[in-house]
Amino acid sequence: MTTGKVNRILSNLLEVKIEGKVRQNEICFVESRGVSLRAEVIRIVGDIASIQVFEPTSGVRVGDPVKFSGKLLEITLGPGLLSRNYDGLQNDLEAMEGTFLTVGEITAPVSDKAIFAFEPLAKVGDKVSAGHWLGKVKENQIDHKIMVPFTMEGDYEVTWLANAGDYPITETMAKIKDDHGNETSLTMTQRWPVKKAIRAYKEKLRPYKILQTGLRVIDTFNPIPRGGTGYIPGAFGTGKTVLQQAIAKNSEADIIVLVACGERANEVVEIFTEFPELVDPRTGKTLDERTTIICNTSNMPVAAREASVYVGMTMAEYYRAMGYNVMLLADSTSRWAQALREMSNRLEELPGDDAYPVDLSATIANFYSRAGIVTLPNEEAGSVTFIGTLSPAGGNFKEPVTESTSKVANSYYALSQARADAKRYPAIDILESYSKYLDYEEFIDNANEHIENGWVQKVLEAKNLLKNGRSAYEQINILGDDAVPIDYHIQYWKSELIDFTLIQQDSFDEVDQNCPMERQAYMLNLVLNVCHKEFAFDDFEEVRTYFQQMTNKFKQMNFEPYQSDKFKQYEKEIADLIDEKTSTLAN
Repeated sequence: MTTGKVNRILSNLLEVKIEGKVRQNEICFVESRGVSLRAEVIRIVGDIASIQVFEPTSGVRVGDPVKFSGKLLEITLGPGLLSRNYDGLQNDLEAMEGTFLTVGEITAPVSDKAIFAFEPLAKVGDKVSAGHWLGKVKENQIDHKIMVPFTMEGDYEVTWLANAGDYPITETMAKIKDDHGNETSLTMTQRWPVKKAIRAYKEKLRPYKILQTGLRVIDTFNPIPRGGTGYIPGAFGTGKTVLQQAIAKNSEADIIVLVACGERANEVVEIFTEFPELVDPRTGKTLDERTTIICNTSNMPVAAREASVYVGMTMAEYYRAMGYNVMLLADSTSRWAQALREMSNRLEELPGDDAYPVDLSATIANFYSRAGIVTLPNEEAGSVTFIGTLSPAGGNFKEPVTESTSKVANSYYALSQARADAKRYPAIDILESYSKYLDYEEFIDNANEHIENGWVQKVLEAKNLLKNGRSAYEQINILGDDAVPIDYHIQYWKSELIDFTLIQQDSFDEVDQNCPMERQAYMLNLVLNVCHKEFAFDDFEEVRTYFQQMTNKFKQMNFEPYQSDKFKQYEKEIADLIDEKTSTLAN
């Protein structure tokens, strides 16, 4: 075992004089006053290793011994991860003693005493490789697959498999042998280094099938498909956290992994208290049964903050290898980037823009690239959809983290302070936002088949109407109501109809909080039908009054169950309103 001694201390960055061999990203332990502090090697120069300590370093002294483990930062993967709250190093927070975190305390991510009902999926004699399913156990409401560990290289043969029954998590469940006859015993768990992508799949596909979030502002106007990537920048108070919770609650993802990276302690407490109470609309049970939360508050060491996002991504990739659609939400990746900046500055590296590391763009791109939809060895498909929120200082979307993220994320949801101030939620500015997936041929074909033929063209038409409405409003605002033609007022109010009906959504209404894709398509067609009509008005006041009535009826429709009697009643009233003005034009 390689050892060393602390040579220099700079907050949680230590320089260690080593005796032996170490490697980049290796885990080591600083022995200080009877406590072992976990750390990671981030730079090696000769016999000096720079390490970042994941815990507070108060009390560490020059000369304290350091022991190197020979392993990278790894986490345990196995049944029992769901409904858990972890810190950035996969310590089970609920298993910790006391109210506050104890320095050096390590808790097991899953209990050694846990027992699961095993059901074999493979059989003796099967040829398998990394990621193949050997069996399954029930974890809450999902079938958790027991797989050949991702670290296994090459092909193997199953020589023994446990019978169906209840087993402890540490029990040997299968044995496999390689071409040389070497046999390996496998349990329900395995270990994997978090900064290395799991590649136990046949191929990665271009995202093509929409992942419904239940939010019209996303699904209709700027969709994100299964395996897609997106980001949500926004200033304080624009609703990032509420939007993230709405996505987690209403999306059709099988598994939710939520990373609270550098959040304020009170916000993390809110997540812990509110998530267990959220009802999963798909199962009627609590949302936390298919959710794992990884958190690091802003007052915890930045090294642990950096690790948390990688832990979350690794867990998401693990469940993807089981054939599930996983939604990974990170709030906020800006604070992850700030952690990278802080460590880079302490290392006295050449700074880039705003003192961020020169390789910031490459680091962000490498992380986002781990998301995606894949074909597994058994021809099943699994996906990791990643949405990160950003907190640009002062709402400046031109700062380096937002700029670097925009180069790799294909969906962009710009939260607007003006919309938030106007109480128009979700406060996403449609015209500033985009989804590159609307240009994907695979996505267009899938939308034509499963949503509606010509769907993307209709979405682009609605966006164009919004754009024309905003231009008309600017002219009205500058010149005055009387100084512009009636057509300008009609354009503006048609865009307002789209805004109030399709973009705004009530997260507290039992019906409106989750809008299925079928209903979204129906409502878009209904609104576009109104926008296609030619109306006859005498003055701008008549335009305003008429469209306010129209908008109110559409809003009431959103609160009624789809195709219910009340829903159809409002639909008829809208048709009567349309006939009232179009018939006037005909006469």
